[in-house]
Amino acid sequence: MMNSLTFPILKLLADGKFHSGEAIAQHFNVSRATIWNALQHAESLGIEVFSVRGRGYKLPQALTLLDKQAIVNNMSQQHAWLNVEVFDTLPSTNSYLMQNMSAKTHGTCVVTNLQTSGRGRRGREWQASLGASLTFSLLWRFQCGAAALSGLSLAVGVALIRGLHEIGATEAKLKWPNDILVNQQKLAGILIELQGDMEGPSTAVIGVGINLQLPESVLQKIDQPATDLHQILAHTINLNSVMAILLKHLVDVLFTFESTGFDELRDEWAKHHAYHQQAVRMLMPDGSEVNGVVQAISENGSLIVETANGLQKFMSGEISLRSYTATQA
Repeated sequence: MMNSLTFPILKLLADGKFHSGEAIAQHFNVSRATIWNALQHAESLGIEVFSVRGRGYKLPQALTLLDKQAIVNNMSQQHAWLNVEVFDTLPSTNSYLMQNMSAKTHGTCVVTNLQTSGRGRRGREWQASLGASLTFSLLWRFQCGAAALSGLSLAVGVALIRGLHEIGATEAKLKWPNDILVNQQKLAGILIELQGDMEGPSTAVIGVGINLQLPESVLQKIDQPATDLHQILAHTINLNSVMAILLKHLVDVLFTFESTGFDELRDEWAKHHAYHQQAVRMLMPDGSEVNGVVQAISENGSLIVETANGLQKFMSGEISLRSYTATQA
């Protein structure tokens, strides 16, 4: 059960400074016991709150929490039609949009400050804690059927690369089919879910998770090398501004994808692929492996690999690409 005071208190603590229980209680005109209960609820969500007798409560570090008005204020007029919804906490932004799809307009973007049950590719859990990740999902309705949407996750990757480069993460590269890496470490992931007919209109829920500042406790739960924007960037970022920048690039790329498919974005994608013309291992759904050298990307987003048996095309599905020398997916 959500405690209605938990996130208002966390917003007060977002400055990273100590606040006495008495001062917080006065601010919200409630008892100190009520404040204690609300912060106990925060801890049940996995949010670390320091409590020091005589000094009060504080978060481990200052945070910028997402705010709808701040995101909208950072968006240009031409993107003002997007419907941005900001939640304090959700189990999963993708699941929320999938469950409420019929009630949501085209261009609805759901963002949450804390995602408690996020999902990654191949059934993995997306690890997150408050301030650790930027997690959001965008609902986009296509007139074409799901069959024509192959390459969509790669197109979204191009949008994320543009946005990350704009904020200064210029070392960010793509990993086929839907990850963003910096120095072979995962920075971000994409999860797309489709609903609709293979031939008729279809709706995509485009989920994105970007590591912001991962605490050690979260890093230990991730089953592959990972990094975050805090480690990569020499400057601090305004999270609401970053969200607006990413939405701008997503909309631009999705308009291109709608009119020309993935083909027009293909060269740009290949230019940023971390494993372009590199030796790789393709892990197949049955556990077997195919070794080869990445040659190109096809017009529908499949990976073209030179193998011992000649050129082979791989569709994303359950296949995992690994560096030939790396041990992690």
